[in-house]
Amino acid sequence: MRLVPRDNVSVSLVIGGPLLAVAASMALCSLLILWSGSSVTEAYVHLVKGALGSRFAISETLARTTPLMLTGLAAAVAFRAKLWNIGGEGQFYAGACAATFFGTGMLDLPSWLLIPTLCVAGALAGGLLLLLPTYLKTLLKVDEVVTTLLLNFIVLLFVNYLVFGPWKDPMALGWPQAAPIVENGLLPMLLAKTRLHAGFLIALASALGAWVLMRFTVWGYEIRAVGANARAADFAGIPVNRTVVRTALISGGLAGLAGVCELIGLKGYLTLDLSPGFGYTGIVVAMLAGLNPVGVIFSAFFVAVVYNGADAMSRALSVSNYIADVITATSLLAVLVSMLLTRYKIKLR
Repeated sequence: MRLVPRDNVSVSLVIGGPLLAVAASMALCSLLILWSGSSVTEAYVHLVKGALGSRFAISETLARTTPLMLTGLAAAVAFRAKLWNIGGEGQFYAGACAATFFGTGMLDLPSWLLIPTLCVAGALAGGLLLLLPTYLKTLLKVDEVVTTLLLNFIVLLFVNYLVFGPWKDPMALGWPQAAPIVENGLLPMLLAKTRLHAGFLIALASALGAWVLMRFTVWGYEIRAVGANARAADFAGIPVNRTVVRTALISGGLAGLAGVCELIGLKGYLTLDLSPGFGYTGIVVAMLAGLNPVGVIFSAFFVAVVYNGADAMSRALSVSNYIADVITATSLLAVLVSMLLTRYKIKLR
């Protein structure tokens, strides 16, 4: 057998391939549910009801979709330029730290001005954090996978120092957390008596903005060209290093914005458990979406449904909520295979 490029790829194949891949991964994971002694149908019913079965469940799922959407966009934009940004977690916390620095009383501004200021400050912090490994990549050819990954641990240790040291809130009864964000800096809630905040709208606008940037602008064309073939792009006159640096600012900025939205929309104060791994899960979200900014909206929602629904399923049945990690991982592998078979067909010799 050998792989032969397809002459033309239909839209139905592009859309239907990932959907079939996700369905196949769910069918494969049903074997684990059977192994645990539970009914597959009952388990998946509880999963769907736990994520979408009520107004509260939907709001919780959308609230979890928000940071996944932004970190997924961060990975998707960077990977388009073959800038392998694995540091979304560190950039997430960098954005949250910047929002904490300016939003705990330093700036006395009205809400309509303070919230955008915190978002811009967080995005800049995330973008600037990614600049260091980007310059090491462009100037010294240092592998950015290693540098961005290691920066995550450095940033987390720095946050640990802050919440246990100079930023520790004296009113927190000894708990390691920073002072709360002032009232004017908090995002409004979209639904009363839920945790769904306006950060969801910011994430949606960011996804649409990233799609417009990548599809209709010169910057987007340069990013795609550098990712497709950097040497050819350089030969065509595209400034490769400048494009990679620009991409780093956008990617890190989106991850930093995720940290800001989670901080001022949901938590209200900086802690070490602000993110349960949104920066790493964002890579899965981006790959599930095929690095398409619009597809990130749907893949982030799918991942949020799986994780929120798995919690409900584990409470109702004797199925571990770690099944969510298995479903997400198998879905990613299945989608990658479907993307390969979308571009190539198997031909028998």
